[in-house]
Amino acid sequence: MTGLVSTPRTAHVISNDDEALAIVDELAARFTEGAVERDARRRLPSAELDELSASGLLGITVPREYGGADVAAVTLVEVYRRLAVADPNIAQIPQSHVVYINVLREQGTPEQQRFLFAEVLAGRRLGNAQSEAGTRHVQDYRTRLVPHPDGGFVLNGTKHYSTGALFADWIPVLAKDADDHIVVAYVPADDPGVEVIDDWDGMGQRTTASGTVHLRDVRVPAERVVPHHLTFTRPQLYGAQAQVLHAAIDVGIARAALSDAVTFVRTRSRPWFESGVEQASADPLTIQRFGELEIRVRAAESLLTTAAQAIDDAREHLDDESAAATSIAVASAKAFSDPVAVETASALFEVSGTRSSLDALNLHRHWRNARIHTLHDPVRWKIQHIGGYVLNGTPPPRHGLI
Repeated sequence: MTGLVSTPRTAHVISNDDEALAIVDELAARFTEGAVERDARRRLPSAELDELSASGLLGITVPREYGGADVAAVTLVEVYRRLAVADPNIAQIPQSHVVYINVLREQGTPEQQRFLFAEVLAGRRLGNAQSEAGTRHVQDYRTRLVPHPDGGFVLNGTKHYSTGALFADWIPVLAKDADDHIVVAYVPADDPGVEVIDDWDGMGQRTTASGTVHLRDVRVPAERVVPHHLTFTRPQLYGAQAQVLHAAIDVGIARAALSDAVTFVRTRSRPWFESGVEQASADPLTIQRFGELEIRVRAAESLLTTAAQAIDDAREHLDDESAAATSIAVASAKAFSDPVAVETASALFEVSGTRSSLDALNLHRHWRNARIHTLHDPVRWKIQHIGGYVLNGTPPPRHGLI
């Protein structure tokens, strides 16, 4: 299968941060309504993605000089957090879209930026063909972009966990060139050499369609290739911006799980007989547990905002020190929010009781989504880098996954 796109050729262009937040609230309210059924039936959110594209929210990071709103990181993170509260699948699908807009900002030529930013503002979506299976580690890439005798390049390889590719108009492909440098090739999703297979069958984030992309002798003109490896030769916010969106999704999952727990306990739970109360919501031990959970979710939300603000501050004065401090702020938010998301989604059943486990209610989707999404970029390594920075002043590495 190649693509599930019916992307509009025109989209609203959002002008500022306040408008972005107002629009995401409207969409989140609608996306919430079908989230349970989409997950239960694994109904891919094609219509919802089209609505998201048409709203203009996918263009809010395009620089102002190219017609975009170029919203603050604090706003961007809040947009994705609110989407994740509604449906974390819909929030995750365009995460790579934002990442590969940032690739263009970092290393794209003015001509590349002019063309592809215009595509984004028109409602076209960027997908993702990055990860590979069976390699030595996550940054070992076999996909190759080699020169063609007639000019341009030829791309061959297979990608896995390609979230967003099935819904994309353009698929940014991470590959190595003839000099073994990491580059990104922006490939049309309908290229005859591109095959996108919907074979994602993870227990969580079921409708992200994070399947396989086969690339067979795909011709790529030179003007669609960006030297991504150069991004990591200097101070950059690329990695922090990518990681903070993952944290936003985790925090959104945690808030959604806690909100559903509140609703269930208020309306459907029975108090424990020893409590001596008539309603579960009056049980002092249940109240205590909700207080503990709320504190942790609020702390995750606060760390997320702090991390986003660090990105905004560093943009004004980017150097080795500010880039390192920002990466640590983002890593702290991610390292804290991951276990909070999993814990809160599990505690939903603890406070709600046996009835909440009924498959028909699909409340377990929160835990499944949290457990799967938090597998991105293990936090144990983030904690190592945080500790090294605090104790020894060692800056985190620039590989983009901190």
